[in-house]
Amino acid sequence: MSVTDTAPSEAPEKIVIYTTAICPYCVAAKNFLKSKGESWTEVRIDLDPAQREKMMSLTRRTSVPQIFIRGTHVGGYDDMIALHRAGGLEPLLAG
Repeated sequence: MSVTDTAPSEAPEKIVIYTTAICPYCVAAKNFLKSKGESWTEVRIDLDPAQREKMMSLTRRTSVPQIFIRGTHVGGYDDMIALHRAGGLEPLLAG
């Protein structure tokens, strides 16, 4: 996993997660994706205020995590789990 300056809108990667260092939902989201065998690009908004602004511009949300899969904004951890339970996450991950 790497920290990047690339926004999902500029170069959609498979999974991009906007996070902070002390966010339990960020850890939960990463652990869930890891259990699925997925990797991701992590964008730490606590280290770069410009990235926080970019995240807020893309999502209209201020909370983390904010998860993008193939350029599609999934939302936060609870949103991702709800999508998984509804059967929509796996097709999105598969592309």
